[in-house]
Amino acid sequence: MSEETRFFAVDRIEGTIAVLVGDDRSAFDIPRSGLPAGAREDTVLRVPVVGGTPQWGRAVVDHAERKRRLARSKAALEQLKKRVPHVPVVMMS
Repeated sequence: MSEETRFFAVDRIEGTIAVLVGDDRSAFDIPRSGLPAGAREDTVLRVPVVGGTPQWGRAVVDHAERKRRLARSKAALEQLKKRVPHVPVVMMS
């Protein structure tokens, strides 16, 4: 079987369950104890996938990928700010 690598973000932690969301929008609930050390909400994990099955026990925190994604999101937000005109709000009394 071939092995590939996919990225998953820790979307949220609900008690003992971590909800992970993949780049393809697939979602997985795994035990919080199965997360790599240091993982928390908004952490990006690099996960080996074998035969379509994520190998959660081999997942690693990818700080560089998280930083890259945050920078990309910030740049997109700045572009949106430039395109949306500021409309003053007038209060009626």
